[in-house]
Amino acid sequence: MTTETRAPAPTRTVAAPRRGRGRRALVPWLYLAPALLFFAVFRFWPTAWGIYLSLYKVRPYLGNQWVGADNFVRALHDPALRSAVWHTVVDALATVVGSAVAGFALALLLEGPARLLKLFRTAVFLPVVVSMVAIAELWSSLLFPGRYGAANSVLHLAGVGPLPFLSSPHSALVSVILVQVWKSAPYDMIIFVAGLAGIDRELYEAASLDGAGLLQRLRYVTLPALRPTTTVVLTLGVIRGMRVFTEIYVLTNGGPNGASQTVVPYDYLQATTNNDIGYAAAISTLFLLITVALTLLVQRWRGRRES
Repeated sequence: MTTETRAPAPTRTVAAPRRGRGRRALVPWLYLAPALLFFAVFRFWPTAWGIYLSLYKVRPYLGNQWVGADNFVRALHDPALRSAVWHTVVDALATVVGSAVAGFALALLLEGPARLLKLFRTAVFLPVVVSMVAIAELWSSLLFPGRYGAANSVLHLAGVGPLPFLSSPHSALVSVILVQVWKSAPYDMIIFVAGLAGIDRELYEAASLDGAGLLQRLRYVTLPALRPTTTVVLTLGVIRGMRVFTEIYVLTNGGPNGASQTVVPYDYLQATTNNDIGYAAAISTLFLLITVALTLLVQRWRGRRES
């Protein structure tokens, strides 16, 4: 008697339904949709519309007149705009360096787990959370150029002054830079404190056993370990410096005689006071291209350093 043996039937793998995979892929975009909609309405669309207006002479109620690249040519030959660009570069570099150095010094002084240090860090950080308009109005009163201004009253006790501060073409931009450093340094301090907290303490102990002093530990341990943190601080500082507006607008309004005028307040002046919206849009477009180029250069530089 013979028995037949049958081969086992091949097992079939049940593929996940494509519809299910599509729904799962759609879920993250649903969470991102409100933010994407917000950026599309308030960021991307105004940027695109500004680029469009830069090619026209905007005439409300009369219809826009096509001018092509004339607004860009005018911007490249505008001496007032070149002066504003130079002031922006000086302001950005001075503010970045001053804020980073002051923030690093504050971080070295106030880094630690002690409760008293946390209290001091909170007190030092307060200027960051206060409105820039309020700070500018406060400093405008403190730097009043007359003898009875608060800063000049203190300087008078030391036999100095009175100094013109914001009313002189030679000191207006410097005074604004000092106000910016005073406000920005605590922000950089917090970033440096976070970087210092991530440094392995065994590195300091090993350096001490090798006979390294305080300055040597700072140079060969702290600074190299803070390179990524310093890159972040400098990048954020450059962005702040390029976008400076409120400080200039409230403290000096670009004066006296354009001595403290920067790009963004100058652009605002063209759009509002001079009602030259097309030209202002062209300035904004050029400024956008410069900002994108600087961002790409910084990203490339960071990539080379990390590699």
